[in-house]
Amino acid sequence: MSRSKAFYALSFIIMLTGALAGCATYEKCAVGGCPGDAKITTNVQTAFDQHPELGPLNSISVQTLNHVVYLNGEVNDGYMSETAESVAHEVKGVTRVENDIAVSH
Repeated sequence: MSRSKAFYALSFIIMLTGALAGCATYEKCAVGGCPGDAKITTNVQTAFDQHPELGPLNSISVQTLNHVVYLNGEVNDGYMSETAESVAHEVKGVTRVENDIAVSH
């Protein structure tokens, strides 16, 4: 077998191995979201309760869809918005955080 054919064969095997590993860990989600989304939302809200610097409870709404957390609401300064996003990222099961929190001046 020539060197170039061996190289292409090895490259193909490596790519195939990576693709199959990704398929093994991929969790299929329904139209309404993934199993565990409600638990992630609850866990993010519980984590927010541990951070009084985020302002009054329920000033930030949390929704989860397909392991992506969506934050909405209004806070007094940018630090609060950044903290909320950081806290949400730390919750187990969260793959991404979409921060749509408005900052009032």
